[in-house]
Amino acid sequence: MKNKKNALNGSDLSADRSILIKPTKNIKKVIYALILPLVVVSGLVFANREIKNETYERPTPKPFSSAEREAELKKWEATPDGVKFKKWEASPAGKKVYAGAAKIRKHISAFTNMEAVITSLSLPPGSLLGFGVMARINGVDYIVKFETEKSQLEQLYSLKVNDKIIIRSHNLSYAPKYSYPIVSGEYVERDSKVIFKRVPRKGGC
Repeated sequence: MKNKKNALNGSDLSADRSILIKPTKNIKKVIYALILPLVVVSGLVFANREIKNETYERPTPKPFSSAEREAELKKWEATPDGVKFKKWEASPAGKKVYAGAAKIRKHISAFTNMEAVITSLSLPPGSLLGFGVMARINGVDYIVKFETEKSQLEQLYSLKVNDKIIIRSHNLSYAPKYSYPIVSGEYVERDSKVIFKRVPRKGGC
């Protein structure tokens, strides 16, 4: 009987052990399953923080000093394009364009009114400047180009040859391809009415 009881007790104990062991293994799996995502998430948060810190701490490029700009200009002047441009500057055509630019430079710098007369509704052949007109300011011919939204073109299309207008601009440029200084039209007035005012592009100037 004792042996029988012992056998029973032993089987009961082994059964109890198996009951205890199974839940323990299951608990370990559950705990592991809970901890693993936490480890992964904390790792991602840390990595994200590192990336943000790296982004914020990245130094902004310093603007070129006058000496650096001069050095870059010298390098460019030694290139084929630079040599070609310098030859054009020294040519009669280049000198004429520069003289015309000099006449209105003060108006460009101060963004003040310039009285102009429309001489042509089309730009020189081969021009790649987009929409523009030719205008005479103080006896000198200029290309007046417009960077405009389509909604504003209708008013500019109403311009006619010999129209007297007021122009304002912040930008004046020139290139060997063109025989005239190039004015970027930003404000146009005709008969005391504003017919064009440049609208800054979204996210830009």
